[in-house]
Amino acid sequence: MSVIIFCALLGLVFGGMRGLLIGVLLGYGAKWAFAPILRSRLQQGQARFLDSTFAVMGALSKADGVVSRDEIQVAQQIFDMLRLSGAQRDQAKDAFNRGKAANFDLDAEVDRLRGAIAFGRGPLLRLFLHLQCMAVAADGRVHEAEHAMLVHIAQRLGLTARDVAQLEALLRAGAGAAAGPRTAPSKDRLDDAYTALGLTPDVRDAEVKRAYRRLVSENHPDKLAAKGLPESMRQIAEERTREINVAYDLIKESRRLLVRN
Repeated sequence: MSVIIFCALLGLVFGGMRGLLIGVLLGYGAKWAFAPILRSRLQQGQARFLDSTFAVMGALSKADGVVSRDEIQVAQQIFDMLRLSGAQRDQAKDAFNRGKAANFDLDAEVDRLRGAIAFGRGPLLRLFLHLQCMAVAADGRVHEAEHAMLVHIAQRLGLTARDVAQLEALLRAGAGAAAGPRTAPSKDRLDDAYTALGLTPDVRDAEVKRAYRRLVSENHPDKLAAKGLPESMRQIAEERTREINVAYDLIKESRRLLVRN
C-alpha cells in the first residue's frame, strides 16, 4: 500500500472526509520527504546486485575444480551485454576474482544480496540465478558440482532446487531456437520446455497459457527495474523473456503437430 493511500485511510477513519483530505496532503508530503532515502536504497541495492552477481559467478566458475576459458569468455560477454562502463567493468572483474579466491565466503555474499533486495524478491533472485546458470553452462553442460552449488545458493536465497531445474531447462530449451518453426522438437527438448514453464506434458492448453503469461508478467523488465534491477541488466531480462517465449512456442507447435497427426 502506498504512503498516500495509507495516510488517506487513517485520516478517513479518525477524521471523516476532512481527515481524508488532510491524510492525502500528509501522504504526499511524506512521499516527497522519503523519496531521496528510497532512491538511495534502490541505488545501493542495484550496486550490491551487480557486485554479488559477479562474485558468485567467480565462485561457481571454479566449483568443478577449474575456471575454463569458456566460463571466462561468457563472463566477458555478460559484461558486454550489460554495457558496463570502464569503471563498472573493472569492478565486475574485481568481484569475479574475489569470488574465485580460496577464502571467499559464499554464504555471506548470498546473504548480503538477499538483504539488499527489500521487496519482490522472487523474480529478481531468479534472474540472478539465471545469470549464474548462463555462466556455468558456458562449456555446454552444467557439472554436478556446479549444479549442487546452484541449488545451495538458491536455497540460501529462499528459492528451491526446482527453481534451479527450471532455469537449467530454460537454457537448454532455448539453445536450439534456430530450428525451423515447423520442425518437431526432440523429446528431451520438449520435456525441457515444459519444465522451464513449471509444467508437465499432461496439462491442458489453458494451463500452459496461464503459466506462460504469469512468467512473462513476472519477468517484465519494467517490473524488475522497479524492484531493484540495474538498468544495465535490462537486456538480460529481455533475453530471459525471449527464452520463455521459445519454450512456449515449442509446446504450442508440438501440440499443433499432434492435432494434425
